[in-house]
Amino acid sequence: MTDHPSAEAPRVPQVVFACVRNGGRSVIARVLTEHYAQGALIALSAGTRPGEHIHPEVATALEKLGLDTSREQPEHLTTEMVAASDLAITLGCGEECPYVPGVAYRDWAVDDPGGQDEITVRRIITDLDARVRDLVAELAPEVGLPASVVVDA
Repeated sequence: MTDHPSAEAPRVPQVVFACVRNGGRSVIARVLTEHYAQGALIALSAGTRPGEHIHPEVATALEKLGLDTSREQPEHLTTEMVAASDLAITLGCGEECPYVPGVAYRDWAVDDPGGQDEITVRRIITDLDARVRDLVAELAPEVGLPASVVVDA
């Protein structure tokens, strides 16, 4: 059997978004990444101390932007999850996030949307939307980014 490098599917980079409860920031970032990357990136989200469900104010705000959150369920962040990723983006979990040598880390200082009013949640989504769009452009430059979901028509 002969190896044909061109016959192998290219590896899809994986990013894990980590916060504490996995009910807000990391979910927003994951959902936005999946939307914009169009399969060119794998996005996971998890928390160091996950809650029972995503924050209802986050689900409502994302759904108003046309993004489905019905399958989002908080997950526990594991060392294995980080190790399988090319990039770990922390959103408020600080030193609680497991460190894995060889995995690139970035910390995004973003406010927690849990329990916040609609205007604050929308501001946080707008912040994460810009960061995620930049991330997708960096990691998957071949993807033609659709218009931002937070830009009002």
